[in-house]
Amino acid sequence: MTRFIIKQKNTKHVIPGNPVFVGNQKEENTRIRLIGYDENELVEVELKAISELNSYLSKYKKLWINIDGLHDVELVGEIGKLFDIHTLVLEDIVNTDQRPRVDIEEHSIFTSIKMMFLNKDRHQLEAEQVSMYLLKNVLITFQERKGDVFEPVRERLRNKKGRVRNYNITYLKYCLLDVIVDNYNFLMETFGEKVEDLEDKILLQPNKNILQEINKYKIELNYFRKAIRPAREAINSFKALKTELITKKEQPFFNDLHDLVQRSYDSVENYKNMLSEQLTVYSTNVNNRLNDIMKILTIFSVVFIPITFIAGIYGTNFEYIPELKYRSGYFVMWGVILLTVIIMLGYFKYKKWF
Repeated sequence: MTRFIIKQKNTKHVIPGNPVFVGNQKEENTRIRLIGYDENELVEVELKAISELNSYLSKYKKLWINIDGLHDVELVGEIGKLFDIHTLVLEDIVNTDQRPRVDIEEHSIFTSIKMMFLNKDRHQLEAEQVSMYLLKNVLITFQERKGDVFEPVRERLRNKKGRVRNYNITYLKYCLLDVIVDNYNFLMETFGEKVEDLEDKILLQPNKNILQEINKYKIELNYFRKAIRPAREAINSFKALKTELITKKEQPFFNDLHDLVQRSYDSVENYKNMLSEQLTVYSTNVNNRLNDIMKILTIFSVVFIPITFIAGIYGTNFEYIPELKYRSGYFVMWGVILLTVIIMLGYFKYKKWF
């Protein structure tokens, strides 16, 4: 199963504006959760049908509607009709390979972004499509699966922590984007420690396992970069948005959010460069070890050349060789051989060839 590209076979020959689910179904059933709140009151319920929303729309000043599971295109279409969401936006919501982006209309802001997490079973990064549709008093979020990094925001709402209950619904959207970006930084810190630990391993014990680790982390960082690069561009666009939904009071928070995502992007780039340098160091170390081995083998070869020459002379079959009848000739030959080896090794040492 590919991670970098999701096949778009379901959208072939489909008329634009007709939502079609693209991706892998990650939930058996779709879940609708609603949090209605203001400064003094909060209600948190799980709905069975979209029609139940009507009783809450006029009752609470601020509503957060969260949909877990994107495969139910009909349910997404019902939400679209209820809140007058454009069909092209609905099409992007159910496309899990949608590039992170921000679209602004007269009374709404649509945001698509990737939520990253670490699959501990496979030891690799995975991405989840998250879409947010912001209206004046309603925030609708769409996710692929149950369970996410939004739970700390829900706890703040329940316990009246921070500004989230007192500010408008746009601030809630900022809080959700903030925890997604914070999770980017957390994942980068986790991967960064592993990448930096490779430094000592490469210098002390360069082997095939180290090479596999380097390639593995390069793939994961490229996958991370695929999500975080457009996310940075999307969040940066909040700085230039002219809309009544983002007031001067909320604008500084979105500016700070851009700084956070820029930090994550810089970390990805830094660690990618570090891995490239580590790969170069690994190759250099392997080549140096190979050169050392070849140097030793060459020295042995050179040392044995004169020994072979001496042995070749006295291995000839001529009858008259002066030294043949010399009583100590055998020992003299060994003396010459050893002296030759010592002189050659001494010369190599003097020249610092080893």
